[in-house]
Amino acid sequence: KIKTLKGLLPICAKCKKIRDDKGYWNQIEEYMKEHAGVEFSHGICPECMQQLYPELPPTENKDH
Repeated sequence: KIKTLKGLLPICAKCKKIRDDKGYWNQIEEYMKEHAGVEFSHGICPECMQQLYPELPPTENKDH
């Protein structure tokens, strides 16, 4: 089930925090949890994995 957020969300261009209706800046994960009932599961995409860990061989992922 996906709850749709509507409207314009003020988001920091650098850190990606979102400003709520009260003017507080929140991590995007916390904002989504509070307003959309969404929790994040973190991972690393292949491009970032290569940048962060160039010494590791690329992984094969057939479930793109």
